[in-house]
Amino acid sequence: MASNSRRRSRILAFQILFEAEQHKRVVSAVLDTRIAESNLSDDGATFTRDLVNGVTAKRYDIDPVIELHAPAFPLKDMAPVDRNVLRLAIYEVLFDNRGAPLRVAINEAVEIAKGYGSESSGRFVNGVLGAVALEAAERNESANHESAS
Repeated sequence: MASNSRRRSRILAFQILFEAEQHKRVVSAVLDTRIAESNLSDDGATFTRDLVNGVTAKRYDIDPVIELHAPAFPLKDMAPVDRNVLRLAIYEVLFDNRGAPLRVAINEAVEIAKGYGSESSGRFVNGVLGAVALEAAERNESANHESAS
């Protein structure tokens, strides 16, 4: 799937998560409606569904990661755009087995935050995701070191 299509899928996934949360709607209903209205390819629609369903399934694993790396911003008080961009990116970085390059996942999240959030959203998302990525890299390095011993 072309990177432009993946970008459109990520944007749509973010929009679905944001809309469902803001309007207190069932994610699956928003997902079905928005996918039907989109012009995404079958691969793009599948990628969007996988992202939204993955974030929804792992939300209770993702939110503590956000809280750990953004302690000055309680999740309930965080800007909804920032919160949902972070959920999407953290899912992709920590839980998605398709393995998008870390840099791509972070850059896409920062661009979405800049496009939909406040003036500081891009910097905030970049900082949180940088800390998440660093911790994940340290954990992987430690695990690799232990398995080599």
